[in-house]
Amino acid sequence: MTPNPLPVDTFWIGETDAWLLAEGKHLRPWQKLGAHPTTLNGQAGVAFAVWAPAARQVDLTGDFNHWQPQPMRLRPECGVWELFVPGATVGHWYKFAVHGADGRTVMKADPYARQTELPPGNAACVCEPLRPSPAPQGPHRRDNAPMAIYEVHAGSWKRPGGWDVMPTWDDLARELVPYAAGLGFTHIELLPVNEHPFYASWGYQPTGLYAPTARHGSPEAFRRFVDAVHTAGLKLILDWVPAHFPTDEHALARFDGTALYEHADPREGFHRDWNTLIYNFGRHEVKNFLVGNALYWVEQHGVDGLRVDAVASMLYRDYSRPEGEWVPNRDGGRENYEAIAFLREVHEVLQREAPQAITLAEESTAFPQVTGAVQHGGLGFDHKWNMGWMHDTLAYFALDPVHRRWHHNKLTFSMVYAWSEDYVLPLSHDEVVHGKGSLLGKMSGDAWQQRANLRALYAWMYAHPGKKLLFMGAELAQPTEWNHDAELPWHLLGDPAHAGVQQLVRDLNHGYRDAPALHARDTDPHSFQWLVVDDADHSVLAFARYGQRVEDTVVVIANLTPVVRHGHRIGLPHGGAWRERLNTDAGLYGGSNVGNHGRVLADEQPMHGQTWSAAFTLPPLSVLWLQPEPPAA
Repeated sequence: MTPNPLPVDTFWIGETDAWLLAEGKHLRPWQKLGAHPTTLNGQAGVAFAVWAPAARQVDLTGDFNHWQPQPMRLRPECGVWELFVPGATVGHWYKFAVHGADGRTVMKADPYARQTELPPGNAACVCEPLRPSPAPQGPHRRDNAPMAIYEVHAGSWKRPGGWDVMPTWDDLARELVPYAAGLGFTHIELLPVNEHPFYASWGYQPTGLYAPTARHGSPEAFRRFVDAVHTAGLKLILDWVPAHFPTDEHALARFDGTALYEHADPREGFHRDWNTLIYNFGRHEVKNFLVGNALYWVEQHGVDGLRVDAVASMLYRDYSRPEGEWVPNRDGGRENYEAIAFLREVHEVLQREAPQAITLAEESTAFPQVTGAVQHGGLGFDHKWNMGWMHDTLAYFALDPVHRRWHHNKLTFSMVYAWSEDYVLPLSHDEVVHGKGSLLGKMSGDAWQQRANLRALYAWMYAHPGKKLLFMGAELAQPTEWNHDAELPWHLLGDPAHAGVQQLVRDLNHGYRDAPALHARDTDPHSFQWLVVDDADHSVLAFARYGQRVEDTVVVIANLTPVVRHGHRIGLPHGGAWRERLNTDAGLYGGSNVGNHGRVLADEQPMHGQTWSAAFTLPPLSVLWLQPEPPAA
């Protein structure tokens, strides 16, 4: 194949595209950078383009030229090197030989590769032409639809091909999708699927932001998986990592022999916690690369949302850095103005071009208005992970019940700030790794009490204001820490005690979705009322969630000691009969079957500030959900 036998004034990248790339304003940079099957001057081939402004020369190598270097042409107005190769086609593999400004020549993977070799290989593949970009579908709007997220690591959920065989996207479409739908989840969230060389990073150290990892198949297979998710009535969220990237030589690090994507100063450009490099959000071409990537996954692969990892590390220049080892902003402060502007731009673009997409922030600080609208000074996220709720709640359930009376506020404090953001309550993968043990293992007591505590924790979470997230294996009451090198311990379902927890999760998902009071006014402080908030001596709590109608009301009662409490009177917001909608101590779930025979009657006996009350039998280490029975016709 001969290199670029085109007139010297024929370019793949036109003047407008070159200007937009140079200004960092190209809405869809992936449409020009990377590898694109096309026809130029009547010849079919592939156009290649890569941004490397400081390189002395960039050569293209691939199986179409027997991996011999072909010089690319520099477009100095935008720092992009391009080459059209007649006869090259879909399925060909390639790399860039970058002769860097530092005098070294390094074989680099394409930053805009849409498919890569199976690691440890890192060549890029020429893919089918891009899908047309859809027209925006109406304005972006938030709602309080139920959101129950099943968080999944694709490589270790189930391995139908054998313990040492990675599942394919088709395997996951066939097995994961109906499983999650059958349990009543509304969303699947995948840990990062971007290409990553180190499997044990779970995708959080990506080198190919535009490529679904080859470990599970082709980009077309990934799209089939997305289609299966949607056909099942679910939505798909991807973890997205714009905060940092690994130092692997073949990837973005010192791409053209200079600190191109990262900061040159390690006080800004090196992440000490993860030994990774930090994007230079102030460089408009880098920001364009990342903003474009967010839109790419929504438009080209049809995903419904992005959960943005490590947002706190982006917002603060002194994140995890001792005094004197960070660079203040222009006003002498710690806020990272460039990262904040980047996050706002991501949301402006998504809300304009893909308004159906949502974003979620993993953010653990008190930074204001994470879920505030950009036009009102916020970052623009739709939801924020409530890390404070997670830490306090797990700490409470780890306590021996005899000590819980002294730590009652760990369960009540979250309501002080519950309305400050639009929250997701996460029991995520981060809580079952690095020696932290399993969720079951965090619970106090013997084996029976641990499972009872776990069931109570789940029912408490599903009734508490906020969207819900469970990491895979939580529904099995997995006793061991998550192992990314194996599938989940599915054999546990042969034990009724573990199968009972799975049944509870199914019932919680359906009960949460079916009860408007548990989601329809999720961001309205008037939808929540404490009924019993100060009974620390008995570790009993109760609250009401309100919908639009009286019959929507859900009352939640927790007895978080192993003591059965008979005749325990609790105030209720309405009189009449109340149906016991859910009891985590039911025998069906592995409990002791203590309860109220399915219903209680509230009489006009004032209690806890309410006109009515009822005498309850409170099961041990349990949570009850109750709803008023409609009056007889």
